[in-house]
Amino acid sequence: MSPTRLFVPLSLALLAACSTQPKQNVTVEKQSECPAKLHNGQNLILTLPSNPTTGYRWAIQDSAGGVLRALSPEVYSNPEDAGVVGAAGISTWRFQAVATGTGRLRLTSQQPWAPEVPAVDTFDCAISVN
Repeated sequence: MSPTRLFVPLSLALLAACSTQPKQNVTVEKQSECPAKLHNGQNLILTLPSNPTTGYRWAIQDSAGGVLRALSPEVYSNPEDAGVVGAAGISTWRFQAVATGTGRLRLTSQQPWAPEVPAVDTFDCAISVN
């Protein structure tokens, strides 16, 4: 059998294997990207606009604990090109899909010292893990 005849089927098999592997990270940056569908073992990276200098912080109200596990606490980053003290930045959370099922990832933005005041923003995302 010629090497060319063997190369073509092996190449097709390799391409098929690569196409069935889900990407390791799924990034969600806004409510419209929900519901989020993950495979067991995939990471979910949630990034939301944030400006803790105003006193408002995102707080996790429901972490989809049955299907997601937090990999790290919130990480706040301020874009370096903003050049303005107090400019808004981004808060990022990392989760890993650990069980098949569904859950809700829900966060609210409010001042932590005033829980009686309604949240100024909410993020609510249905999570589905296969």
